[in-house]
Amino acid sequence: MSEQEITHPTIVDGWFREISDTMWPGQAMTLKVEKVLHHEKSKYQDVLVFKSTDYGNVLVLDNAIQVTERDEFSYQEMITHLAMNSHPNPKKVLVIGGGDGGVLREVVKHESVEEAVLCDIDEAVIRLSKKYLPELSKSYDHPKVKTHIGDGFQFLRDYQNTFDVIITDSSDPEGPAESLFQKPYFQLLNDALTENGVITTQAESFWVHLPIIKNLKKACSDVFPVAEYAWTSIPTYPTGMIGFMVCSKDKSANVKKPLREISDEEEKEKYRYYSKKVHEAAFVLPTWVAKELQ
Repeated sequence: MSEQEITHPTIVDGWFREISDTMWPGQAMTLKVEKVLHHEKSKYQDVLVFKSTDYGNVLVLDNAIQVTERDEFSYQEMITHLAMNSHPNPKKVLVIGGGDGGVLREVVKHESVEEAVLCDIDEAVIRLSKKYLPELSKSYDHPKVKTHIGDGFQFLRDYQNTFDVIITDSSDPEGPAESLFQKPYFQLLNDALTENGVITTQAESFWVHLPIIKNLKKACSDVFPVAEYAWTSIPTYPTGMIGFMVCSKDKSANVKKPLREISDEEEKEKYRYYSKKVHEAAFVLPTWVAKELQ
């Protein structure tokens, strides 16, 4: 089949449509398609890559947008640096999921890091990101990076008391990622962390997922003495924003302020979205959300 002939049920009249009656009922995200680059059914999910007219290349898993070249840096920088800058000296870092490589790219910006390990269950995501998302996946060539294809749960069981920071870059809590939003998973994360370890995890949008976020915050608070919700703006995720749980094993930690800072000049050099001011602002919640999550 030639590339021109690739079709996909989510693409109608030249527009990709992200519709989910369970995760974001009554609304849809649409992007104009210039060309479909790849489609396959991996062992775990439906994987689609297309070139959009205005957001660059787009990676779609099970019909939901995971990454676009235009706005990915907001998500990657925030999920990474909220955790990394809440730890005094992160040396060993684990990324669960994140096969596109974007979180790894941000992790290795920290000079303290000696080893960055990525564990993703689906080799197809890594393989296709290397081909179609070079700006994100270039981190795979970094000397400090190691890759493991497999189940995150099993990986965590095998590595107790090992990592200073663990970042869970997961898809939505449907299908393969559902268990990554439940208490047993956070217990495994806690056990795999070193003494003052920190985690961040993808935590959905307060506009449509407040009940999920409340349950997630409770699950995290049952396991970690410090568990806070932060958020970032990103146009191609449903409702234009996404949240994160940031948790620490250190009960005296204040994850709402970066523990480690760099100069304003270096900040501008290293980051496009994140800054120490943005770090603090990310934990400021709209009144009704703050009330619900208290």
